[in-house]
Amino acid sequence: MIGTIIGAIVVGLIVGALARLVMPGKQNIGIIMTILLGAVGSFLGSWITYQVGYSNANGGFAIIPFLVGIVVAAVLIAIYVAVTGRSTRVHH
Repeated sequence: MIGTIIGAIVVGLIVGALARLVMPGKQNIGIIMTILLGAVGSFLGSWITYQVGYSNANGGFAIIPFLVGIVVAAVLIAIYVAVTGRSTRVHH
């Protein structure tokens, strides 16, 4: 149980950080929200990928669900930034 939680945090951090890297501009959100949105993005990305028929037939690291998770996390981060209005843009 603890290993699963730690694994989800690590995956969330990695996916969230990669999602923020591929997004244009700077997202002014904290590390906790990055981890949470990364973990949710990873979970949803895997779920969506397997729902459309993906199968990791040769075992090993499943790159497609990982990449879809990054895209989903980037969308979630963009939505979060839009909803909360937390941006580093200067308004004139």
